[in-house]
Amino acid sequence: MRTAFAEQFDVPPGYLNTASIGVPPARVADAVEAAVRRWRTAADNPPDFDAGVDTARAAFAALVGVDAAAVSVGASVSQLAGLVAASIPGGSRVLLARGEFTSLTFPFAAQRHRGLELTEVDLAKLPAEVAGHDLVAVSVVQSADGGMVDLDALREAAEAAGAWVLLDVSQAAGWLPLRLDWADWVVGVAYKWLLAPRGVAWLASRPEALDVVIPHAANWYAGEDRWGSSLYGLPLRLAGDARRLDLAPAWLPHVGAAAALPWLASLDLAEVRAHCAGLADALLDRLGLPPRGSAIVSLDLPDAGRRLAEAGVRASARAGRTRLSFHLYNTMADVEAAARALGR
Repeated sequence: MRTAFAEQFDVPPGYLNTASIGVPPARVADAVEAAVRRWRTAADNPPDFDAGVDTARAAFAALVGVDAAAVSVGASVSQLAGLVAASIPGGSRVLLARGEFTSLTFPFAAQRHRGLELTEVDLAKLPAEVAGHDLVAVSVVQSADGGMVDLDALREAAEAAGAWVLLDVSQAAGWLPLRLDWADWVVGVAYKWLLAPRGVAWLASRPEALDVVIPHAANWYAGEDRWGSSLYGLPLRLAGDARRLDLAPAWLPHVGAAAALPWLASLDLAEVRAHCAGLADALLDRLGLPPRGSAIVSLDLPDAGRRLAEAGVRASARAGRTRLSFHLYNTMADVEAAARALGR
């Protein structure tokens, strides 16, 4: 058991794989376990889960710097990004980072039959290439290697070009301080640095951008009166705010999200960033590599994955390299274990 930022974690030594799956505080896992016990004894009614859905929605809003009324509930990045991709005008020119995670890019590629034109450029060059495009879709922190987009430069370039911006915070929210109310859309999942179960995602929309999105998955939960008049029959009557894009929630994952996200939103995220990126940079230093200021480290070292696994260090293979990722429950002991495994 480890203690970090006043929470208890059952995370094992050497777990450096948060970019794949975050390990919840014990309190969060207990909340989900209790919900499963209630489920097996028929102790809950469907509306009982609404408070948790709304609590997690508000906490996600706080983590990315927007109003809760701007946030829609979904299940995955691809599902929510797909709403945007299917709603922008045919023929739109979309700018993407080369090597971007496909949950963000495939939804736009799937719309090529409507004439969408996709352009991929290196992440570092992306802000300079915004002119001439209608929309930019990019992860704040890249999944494959932890590269970070220059948000200030992107914002300036998008405003000058009049381009929409869709940001994916799946590898950033929870360790990186964010204020993204300027972006048209912000999407993110719960099961990485947000330490909640898989099956929850959110989409924050600026008012003008929300009006662009067609509710292709319109359903009763997105209705203005979701437990009353929205349940049966026509006409379409959706909520007036971002709830109009809600997907009916997977209840148990939202129980975990409602327990985890408010705690994360209450932390000094500058301190969390210093901790996470500091550990990642400490590992790079031991390997004779320059610091990057990211919580994700990507290594191109012979047999790195095998050597780490044999030493009990959990990492991932991504884009032909070995990826390690640090969160608030990691310590210098994890850094030293990884460095020893890699012969440094």
